[in-house]
Amino acid sequence: SNAHLIEATNNTDIIQVGAKVKVQEEGLDPEEYVIVGAAESDPRLGRISNESPLGKALLNHKAGDKVRVEAPGGEFEIEILSVG
Repeated sequence: SNAHLIEATNNTDIIQVGAKVKVQEEGLDPEEYVIVGAAESDPRLGRISNESPLGKALLNHKAGDKVRVEAPGGEFEIEILSVG
């Protein structure tokens, strides 16, 4: 009775929870992540929370976008290379 149905979306171009993304910060090698819920996150395995600074910044963006991330260690910009 307390459950909420989340409608599935067929739009795999936009980053949502469950999306696999490849990003690159200028001057660094590309990195791949899967956006997951907070309970499933494990950065060492490339699983980042949708509530983390990087996860929040990536949500609702698409490949080709440049995104500014406000992290505790400072701001940085990344480019989204692909979304799958």
